[in-house]
Formats: sequence, C-alpha cells, structure tokens
Amino acid sequence: MDQREKSQATRVEINVGAAGHASCAAPGRAEETVHRRSMALRACGLIIYRRLQPGCLSSKVGNNIEYLLLQTSYGIHHWTPPKGHVDPGEDDLETALRETQEEAGLDSRQITLVEGFKKELQYAVRGKPKTVIYWLAEIKDHNTEIKLSDEHQDFRWLNLEEACKLAQYKDMQAVLRDAQQFLSLEA
Repeated sequence: MDQREKSQATRVEINVGAAGHASCAAPGRAEETVHRRSMALRACGLIIYRRLQPGCLSSKVGNNIEYLLLQTSYGIHHWTPPKGHVDPGEDDLETALRETQEEAGLDSRQITLVEGFKKELQYAVRGKPKTVIYWLAEIKDHNTEIKLSDEHQDFRWLNLEEACKLAQYKDMQAVLRDAQQFLSLEA
C-alpha cells in the first residue's frame, strides 16, 4: 500500500444517528451502516467436540468427550477453539461457521450445532473491548481430518482437564467447563 492509499484508508467519517447506528463513509466508497457496538472488536466461534464412542450418551460424559483446540501460529501461540472476527454484513453464527471452515477445514455438513448453548466472553485486547461468542457443535464423524489454516500451527483433541490446561485463560476454561456441564445434563 503506497502513502496515498494509506492516507485514504485512514480517512473515515463516522456519524452517529439517534437510533444508535453509526454511518461510516470513506472517500470513494459506498456508505455503510454499522451498529455502534461493532466499533468494539467482535469475534465468534464454535467449541467443537467429539465423542470417543459415537452414539454413547453415558453419564460419564467426561471420559467420552474431547474438545478441539487450535494453536495460533502468531503471538504467544495460545490455544483456542476456532474463532474469528465478524465480517461486514455477516451475522454472528455465519461468522462462527465460516471461521471453523477457514481455520479447521470443517464445514457445516460435518458438524451438528447443539441447541441451547451459547456463551459470550468480554475482555480487553490492547486496551479495546472485545466480545467473543461461542456456540457448541459436535463433529459427526470423530475421525474427520482437521485441516489447519496458516493462522494455526497445531491442533489437539483433548479431554476437559487437558483442554483447560492448554487454554490458559480463565474465561475460556469456564466456557469449556460450561460446555461439559451442559453435555452432562443432556446425557
């Protein structure tokens, strides 16, 4: 990007209307309406799990469930479920499905969304508020190949305790535990 492109890319006008919507327009681009809350960082993803014994709904969910975590290839190489930023015009669940396809190679035909589970995390990243929404999904064939994007360098299927150790962040550990408890109640 040359200097002229950089200066054009940084010039954005924001007008907030009475309904709490912001109108953003950059020179030479069509006007786009964006809800005020989208000014904060927003990401969505899926907590993917598999049953080690497919079809088994035993009371020992903990011994039968593994969660998919991906290790980033950037920064501190943290481990998380597949997730990513919401693109303009995309709803949250579309984002979660797209990011799962892009980051793990799993499309919507290979997973089943679990009704009734949706968790929202809120934290700050470099001083800016960030919201991450996770849904729960079961992989249909527990032998399905995971195909990582360039954003990730490794993946693992882990039981709850192993997943919590790798996840490191307390709020992510809490979401994994909530998922486990939710699945235990369904069994």
